[in-house]
Amino acid sequence: MLIYDSCKSTIQSCLETRTFAIAWMYSDEKTMDMHIHDCYEIYFSISGGKQFLIDKRLYEVDTGNIFFINQFESHHLTQVDAAAHERIVISIHPEYLKRLSTQQTDLSHCFTCRDTPFGHKIMLSKEHQKKFTYFIHKLSESRDYGQDIMDRAIFLEMMAWLNYMFISCCNGNMEIPSVQRLASVHYEQIDELLSYINQHLAEDLSISVLASRLHFSSSYLRKIFKDATGTTINRYIIAKRISMAKRLLTDGYSVTETSLLCGFQDYSNFLKSFTKAVGISPKKYASCEH
Repeated sequence: MLIYDSCKSTIQSCLETRTFAIAWMYSDEKTMDMHIHDCYEIYFSISGGKQFLIDKRLYEVDTGNIFFINQFESHHLTQVDAAAHERIVISIHPEYLKRLSTQQTDLSHCFTCRDTPFGHKIMLSKEHQKKFTYFIHKLSESRDYGQDIMDRAIFLEMMAWLNYMFISCCNGNMEIPSVQRLASVHYEQIDELLSYINQHLAEDLSISVLASRLHFSSSYLRKIFKDATGTTINRYIIAKRISMAKRLLTDGYSVTETSLLCGFQDYSNFLKSFTKAVGISPKKYASCEH
């Protein structure tokens, strides 16, 4: 699915599709003023040092904080300055979450339960921070078939896990049970690899380059990536570059500029890959309204 770069786009998409949408934002983007909307919101701080005002309650925002905001709760990020503040925001339509919930599992619990000593936020350990970003990376993948089903499955797993984290804190278990040690190491390696790919999409991302950069063997890199994601590194890179290309084309970049900025050194390969993934050519996509 497409990962947005602004809260407004995420909220709009959530309300239009009546499902959920994700934004991954950085410090150089203007934050929204105090606002209230019809969506649930998950706010994850990758880098802290700010303050978050939620329904007149002021929270310090530290790295690894995750906030659960109910619909109609006013909220606003304060003290925005030049310091880096990377964050992930997920807007979720309440009706969508209700449809996915069962009598045994209320997926909206983390948004509606306020009888807690910690209010709207919990603190994730480093290994759980990596697991959360792992879910986001998985949701950012583009697939030729079954995109909607896979997105829903990953979203369901993520929400069940987040509610488990939340309930653990509600029960006074502030030491949230950790995942198995092997899984933690695995997530850390995959997260390092995914982060490097996402930050260097315009560069050479061949297996040999990635293996050398991250100090892994090529065979090991292929294995852990396939085990964790179910796809190959090359397919993931192409999917990320196509997602970036769609955003650039929407912003007015030419097809040629987009091809180079997304790391497609071969123009014909870009045309073929984009058309196969999106269903229309880059030129036609750029002329469509989004």
